[in-house]
Amino acid sequence: MYEYETNLINNGIKYIGGTDEAGRGPLIGPVVAACVVLPLNYKNKEINDSKKLSEKKRNELFEIIKRDALTIGIGIVDAEKIDEINIYKACYDKSL
Repeated sequence: MYEYETNLINNGIKYIGGTDEAGRGPLIGPVVAACVVLPLNYKNKEINDSKKLSEKKRNELFEIIKRDALTIGIGIVDAEKIDEINIYKACYDKSL
């Protein structure tokens, strides 16, 4: 499961961000993406797929992640911008 991360660490990379997005499927509304950088070798078995967690557990883990993260970034692309450039480009173009 950590094959990519192990390879990066072995090549001297010290900071690895995990990302996810919400809102790519719906036809209206913004796309929100987040990136979290946790300390190297950080482990918490409960942090996995938020869709499989209760709202209460997600909120508990959110507090743990905020406490333990080295940094957290959040980006939002509004519906108008998505309509202008299309969802594919909004998800993959690093220049935005």
